[in-house]
Amino acid sequence: MRKKALYLDYASSTPVDPAVLVAMMPYLKQEYGNPSSLHGFGQKAAAALECSRQVAARFLGCGADEIIFTSGATEANNLAIQGVLRQTTKPHVITLAIEHESVLAPIQKLEKEGIAEATYISVSRAGIVNPEDIGKAIKENTVLVSVQYANSEIGTVQPIAEIGRIIRQKKKSSVVFHTDAVQAANFLDCNVETLGVDCLTLSAHKIYGPKGAGLLFVRKGVALNPLLEGGSQEGGLRSGTENIPAIVGMAKALAELIGPKTGVEAVRVKHMRDQLIRGVLGRVPESSCTGSLEQRLPNNAHFTFARVEGKDLVMLLDQKGIAVSSGSACSERSQEPSHVLLALGMSSKEAMGSLRITLGKRTTKEDIVRVLKTLPSLVDQLRRRIV
Repeated sequence: MRKKALYLDYASSTPVDPAVLVAMMPYLKQEYGNPSSLHGFGQKAAAALECSRQVAARFLGCGADEIIFTSGATEANNLAIQGVLRQTTKPHVITLAIEHESVLAPIQKLEKEGIAEATYISVSRAGIVNPEDIGKAIKENTVLVSVQYANSEIGTVQPIAEIGRIIRQKKKSSVVFHTDAVQAANFLDCNVETLGVDCLTLSAHKIYGPKGAGLLFVRKGVALNPLLEGGSQEGGLRSGTENIPAIVGMAKALAELIGPKTGVEAVRVKHMRDQLIRGVLGRVPESSCTGSLEQRLPNNAHFTFARVEGKDLVMLLDQKGIAVSSGSACSERSQEPSHVLLALGMSSKEAMGSLRITLGKRTTKEDIVRVLKTLPSLVDQLRRRIV
């Protein structure tokens, strides 16, 4: 009999928390007004929107008027990047070579169009940037630095606060510092004052909220060009009727992260992750764990296996009822090696043998035992096919 499906791809998406669903239901059923309408239905929706904004502001340690709700992280990242870079002539942006596609793609597009110039900073083999390299790359026309807080593939955590200090020490008040904190929100401090950032991106479906909602923190005084025109919603930066059920759900998910229980959960998950990493490295020959083991999200275990195609391993594990990935969900279907792994200095062949296992609220010690019983034989099976 097929075992119960085991989900270990929390970096791609998380299940909606029951409390989040309860919070959303009234706005999917009876409270369906447009928040821009003046009648009672609309005002109830508007009140829910502003309450959600207050919760998000509390989580980030900022003002409620600094929160812009979007359809997700991709839109929020594009708003931050294009919103800054399209304001001046030939602006310069600094980012990392291992950023998410929703950061790299708009930058590369603006480069191709001749609108902006970019510097892509390399990281160490462990996946960590030297903050001084960013400081050295700042030029007179630098207007934006965008660095992902925690990498979506290998889980490495960048020294965001230190980077922020270096940018400020350069006395470049015109440089906007943006971080994509989508993967970090479940486990790391996202207080914008502590981090020293001017813009910060979050996504609801990475924190046990619904798909279709995200936000961008925009520090007061930072000017952005809107991506969408046609209305005055979200301070004129994001036209279109707000998705109230999803925004309410996101706010509830953020509220669940406020308090000491988040730290307790991080310790629980990290213990299981370390057990998983030790077990895989001890049982699977020619395996390695990617990136820093210290500066890493507590739920991320990323491996490479010699003489194995990661996508083949993902499919075999799925047949055994275990859902994992070979990398970022946004690029999983690509036949190309991960740009993140190539940036770490891996060969294309090495990069194609990758596997990402990410843990979450529902993960148990028994789940880790199941993976460790299943994975080694599947790796061996794939290797015997190519002998």
